[in-house]
Amino acid sequence: MDAERRSERSISRRTFIAAAGAAGVGFVLYATGPDGAAIALAQVPGGTLSPLDVPKFRTPLLIPPVMPRAGTITVQGGKNVDSYEISMRQFAQQVLPAGLPPTLVWGYGAVASARKDGLLVHNAPSLTIEARWNRPVRVKWINELVDVDGNHLPHLLPVDPTLHWANPPGGEDGRDSRPMFEATPGAYGGPVPIVTHVHGSVGVGDESDGYAEAWYLPAAADIPAGYATEGTWYEFFADKAATRYGVEWGPGFATFQYPNTQRASTIWYHDHTLGMTRVNVYAGPAGFFLIRGGPDGDDSVLDSRSGTTAVLPGPAPKENDKFPSNKTYYEIPIAVQDRSFNDDGSLFYPDSRAFFDKIVADYIPVGEFSPIWNPEFFGNMLIANGNTWPFQVVEQRRYRFRFLNGCQSRFLILDFNGIPGVEAWQIGNEGGFLSAPVNLTADHGGRLLMGLAERADVIVDFTNVPVGNHVLRNVGPDEPFGGGIPGVDFPVADPESTGQVLEFRVVPATAPDPTTPGEFLVLPAVAPLPPESVIRSLVLVEKSGIGFDANGDAVDGPVAALLGTADGGVPVEYEWEDPVSDNPAVGSTEVWEFVNTTADAHPMHVHEVAFEVVDREGLVRDVDDPDDIVVPFQPDGDVSGPEGWETGRKDTVIAYPGQITRVRATFDTAGQYVWHCHIVEHEDNEMMRPYRIGPEQPGQPR
Repeated sequence: MDAERRSERSISRRTFIAAAGAAGVGFVLYATGPDGAAIALAQVPGGTLSPLDVPKFRTPLLIPPVMPRAGTITVQGGKNVDSYEISMRQFAQQVLPAGLPPTLVWGYGAVASARKDGLLVHNAPSLTIEARWNRPVRVKWINELVDVDGNHLPHLLPVDPTLHWANPPGGEDGRDSRPMFEATPGAYGGPVPIVTHVHGSVGVGDESDGYAEAWYLPAAADIPAGYATEGTWYEFFADKAATRYGVEWGPGFATFQYPNTQRASTIWYHDHTLGMTRVNVYAGPAGFFLIRGGPDGDDSVLDSRSGTTAVLPGPAPKENDKFPSNKTYYEIPIAVQDRSFNDDGSLFYPDSRAFFDKIVADYIPVGEFSPIWNPEFFGNMLIANGNTWPFQVVEQRRYRFRFLNGCQSRFLILDFNGIPGVEAWQIGNEGGFLSAPVNLTADHGGRLLMGLAERADVIVDFTNVPVGNHVLRNVGPDEPFGGGIPGVDFPVADPESTGQVLEFRVVPATAPDPTTPGEFLVLPAVAPLPPESVIRSLVLVEKSGIGFDANGDAVDGPVAALLGTADGGVPVEYEWEDPVSDNPAVGSTEVWEFVNTTADAHPMHVHEVAFEVVDREGLVRDVDDPDDIVVPFQPDGDVSGPEGWETGRKDTVIAYPGQITRVRATFDTAGQYVWHCHIVEHEDNEMMRPYRIGPEQPGQPR
């Protein structure tokens, strides 16, 4: 959309937080009618398989089993450690309904179990790691992206080698760099690097955080001569892990340890390789990681009617449950993702920048546009727990669903309004329980907004829902999100495809429901963080350029998304390779201000910490052109507090266009971490920055 059309778009702050479009053309896909109103696009483009040719609600929802432990490590004078051995492999999975071809995907799975009957299964999404509060988990993460002969597998999807990426062909001197080319290159076809990040792990050492430059190739038999087999930080972190935990790293694997000392919470794990996260995660490797117990766990939730411990819906899957299970589960994690497919069942992901905005020139090295990278990608089908449009049988009683938005660029607005008589109460987010339950049905129009990587712990009450089949819908946009009201400020998702998530098949309850209704839940108090000693202003910026379409017409399009700092209200842009510019002291508490100068919302994720959302405030606009933000930046005094679902602790926050979004965090663990936008296409092209807590470490890479 051009700047003129962007200015016609009305954005308000009603049902959802919103802000007017900011300067710049934005990363946009939707269209407007003659009167400037938003109109729906025909069908979201994708692969050769049309969403209308995929039957819906034929596959039962997979409830992810629990990952088996490889054993328990006894630590003299310390805490015992639960150990896992988990690899990433390639395999065929029936993602589409039976009768359609299977899909080649990647996924994690255990390769060792303490029990002979342990569930050694690879899947996408992967099995759930069940952790106990204050009990460490140690995982040997293994890259097994090799064929039956031990030779490396190429990527399932097109990898753009012109980004600042892992770059194994660059060797030790050129790895983790943006290569130079004499002619526009094709997609990379060599061995695939991985490094796993447990998203939401608080207090984790930097050697175990899945730093983007700590990747490693599989221990394949045919790694080309001269290739780097590990990222720049791999060896440094390997030495640190050996000293700290007495563990060894080696060809094709790394061993990480997670303290699990944070509040009981829903976290998750996925790949985090530099410049490749979008394609690696799209191939399938992700899974839930649940921390249970402790002073903020389920047992701390009270029933206001009696003052005694509340009863939350359960059970959830447990380690060593049979698979398929012979149990009925009332607590279920649900990962919602978007994908596109080809007629042969294969995953579709664009292999040309032209897919996004028709730009075919000038590509690197002549121009500044990367030839394969797309600024954003919206799959034209939704999958839940690894299947397109599944169904779940539910009784007329309460359930606990742990939702995750695992999409590429898509903001979800889950809509319960198509389920008559339902009640939905959100009780938790990324950092555990909220300060109080949020009645989504009565107070938020029966809708749940979820940015990329956000999680929502929701009690859904089907007690008064009529027996029959009812669809959970999505009214988020098939386009970049900037806030506003669905159907008013932006067209909702295609009601025949991406507007449907899954089907609930409601049946009579088999027994009385012993659980506590949402309105009577008293959640554990959330201790406030200390006052901040530093306020750090950080900017979100879009870099645009002029390209040309196939007709030779000029097209204005995004080149990259950038982060930076604000120097006296003036943006100072940085790229990944620039030195660390954000360096909190160990133990300090800071407020980070995300100043969004772009035209779209960005879900901002800070590794290592769980933060408080403080508030949001608008930016002063140019009187003559309200689309432009005045520089130096000036807050306009229109301040709003966090939404009810943003109380407690979070690790990801939506930064709206034309606003300052403030979060408060305490930085307790020294080391090298990152902060970034979790639209993975943005993250992979410069919208990620390293930050360091405390001083430089002796011997760390430069």
